[in-house]
Amino acid sequence: MIELVILNHLKANLDVDVYMEEPEIKPAEYVLIEKTSSGRSNRLDSSTFAFQSYSQSLYGAAALNEKTKAAVDSLVELNAIASTNLNSDYNFTDTTTKRYRYQAVYDIKHY
Repeated sequence: MIELVILNHLKANLDVDVYMEEPEIKPAEYVLIEKTSSGRSNRLDSSTFAFQSYSQSLYGAAALNEKTKAAVDSLVELNAIASTNLNSDYNFTDTTTKRYRYQAVYDIKHY
């Protein structure tokens, strides 16, 4: 399952907690992974993932976003990943919870 491959890789390469769903007890900084879509062409799977980097300041969220992008880019070192492509990244501060976050959206081709 590609979600598990990505989750384990980010956990090993980031110095913050990484989740696939909102934690009940929210740490000061963490990354949330969400698969937003997937498809298949010529037997090659592709998925779009949103990586949300949360922090206590806007600068912290932006800095964590940069670390997260570096970790996602390094997924290509794994046999299960064919390519990663940054679709977009931007300030995505959560106005409901008043928590600073950045979001990076990636298109990932995988086996």
